Amino acid sequence: MTTGRALNRLANASSPYLRAHADNPVAWYPWGPEAFAEAARRDVPVLVSIGYSTCHWCHVMARESFQDADTAAVVNDGFVAIKVDREEHPDVDAAYLDAASAFTPHLGWPLTVFASPEGRVFYAGTYFPPAPRPPQPSFRQVLAAVREAWTERRSEVDATGSALRDALAAATTAPADAPPTLARLAEAARAVAQREDREYGGFAAGPAFETPKFPNTPVLRFLQHPALAADAPEAAPVASRALAAMARSDLHDAVEGGFFRYATRRDWSVPHYERMLTDNAGLVEVALAAGDEALAADAARFLVDVLQLPGGGIAAAQDSESIIDGRRDEGGYYRVADRSQLTPPALDGKVVTGWNGHAIAALAAAGTRTDPRFVEAARWAADAVLESNVADDGTLRRASLDEVRSAAPATLEDYGGLARGLLALARATGEAVYAERARALVDQCVGGDGIHPPGGGDPVLLAQGMRAQGVPSDGASPSGPSVFAAAALDLWRLGAGERYRDVAVQLVRAAADSALSSPLAHGAILEVAVGLAAAPRQVVVVGEADADIADVARRLPADVVAVVSPDQARAFAEAGFELFAGKVAQGGEATAYDCRAFACALPTTDPARLR
Repeated sequence: MTTGRALNRLANASSPYLRAHADNPVAWYPWGPEAFAEAARRDVPVLVSIGYSTCHWCHVMARESFQDADTAAVVNDGFVAIKVDREEHPDVDAAYLDAASAFTPHLGWPLTVFASPEGRVFYAGTYFPPAPRPPQPSFRQVLAAVREAWTERRSEVDATGSALRDALAAATTAPADAPPTLARLAEAARAVAQREDREYGGFAAGPAFETPKFPNTPVLRFLQHPALAADAPEAAPVASRALAAMARSDLHDAVEGGFFRYATRRDWSVPHYERMLTDNAGLVEVALAAGDEALAADAARFLVDVLQLPGGGIAAAQDSESIIDGRRDEGGYYRVADRSQLTPPALDGKVVTGWNGHAIAALAAAGTRTDPRFVEAARWAADAVLESNVADDGTLRRASLDEVRSAAPATLEDYGGLARGLLALARATGEAVYAERARALVDQCVGGDGIHPPGGGDPVLLAQGMRAQGVPSDGASPSGPSVFAAAALDLWRLGAGERYRDVAVQLVRAAADSALSSPLAHGAILEVAVGLAAAPRQVVVVGEADADIADVARRLPADVVAVVSPDQARAFAEAGFELFAGKVAQGGEATAYDCRAFACALPTTDPARLR
């Protein structure tokens, strides 16, 4: 077995990508006949790892596996490892991509190929994580399976990779405490779809279609996740039908935009006329996912034009009652044709930290696809909350009123909701400072004693030994654990580090049994679970914000879409968000970098290729 620091054969390479791997404990060879000759001498397989310098998942796999001494020892003991810069050896890359197509549908980089010393490829994949993420095996599992097949079933390996695929399938069954698989989540989505009110849209409150009837936006967002489309194709249309039904019903205010709290009739009529921040922020995102940008802008318009306060924060709600002809009247303001002469219902002016995070996320997303003023409104709200709802010690407070902080400590919902909003704003504006602030909020809540807000929660309840039991449900908006898990998952997708994915896994695992048994009550945590079970798609465009390729990117069904200038890309990378590392505008043109299923496509300046 190779021990200690591996022989450094890459230090003088002409490729910066290879030089970046020169100090790995893996005993890399550069591309050439020497590596294959050494494999023949030792009678071991060849591991060919192909990437390039701006490939996000190449860097991740390098950090997680190639820089790990124990993993490197396994590689060095059982393989001859070759590192290839695909930009330096495009013919090598093309040949191995063609061979790899027999083993994986997700072609891209990093490309991980196993071949005989004669060069015959018998297995290939892309990124492999350091620990298994069923159905994806860990890199160590792949190495073990390849080695076992090579030594015990050589004739099968020489003929086909089927034996190896079988070995890997057996190795990657989900452990008992793993997050739900995509198959189980699709089953939950199908169960929700079966509860659809087929006549009027939305969901039955019970078998007899009792009312009231709520939008239930967390469940709609779960059903819309693109990763469910193959196994639960009926799911997303349920959400689209519910949205369309609400939009044409009395639940929707066609004059000022936005939606009321709930309907007292099954056909979405006779609404309770309160208008909530939480419902409307969620419905902005539902409409965007459904491709209805006009309706998304409609709900966003309500958040900005009606709920946003002079200081920038966004009010919690608008009352259902107003004064008409000297008397309090529920809904009368909304039922008249001309409201201009009426005093509108009062606002609940509390600026709730987590709820403002929901609005910031929704407005930032809507602004990138509809009206840019929504992005500026999101920025204004974020700056207001960070000014008014942060205590002197740097912790959050639950709310403020007239820019005066409440004494109530913030909850996990507040830390997670604001962090998620700031991450959406960072992607929309290209300003890394918002992502850094979001990461700091998440970090404040993660420690050796669990995941909770600083101080552990409300001090009075703590002193009394009182604590909520069980798994909180997702109601009109995500629960604290759900939105915090979503923020942690977003940080991981931006390249902030594997530990943030671990946080999301921990929270999803704790809620999985309850969520799968009652999916209508746990839409938000199920949406996060799908994000963990399915490989992410991350798209970064470096260049002019108004370039055609940037506009194409903003409409892709991706987990991350960020449009940044070259300086902003560097700022993100320097702040520790590895997704942006090495990404530049090639030739001065806006350039898109598209990573999906842990594999990165080549950078492109062609909108048609990205589309």
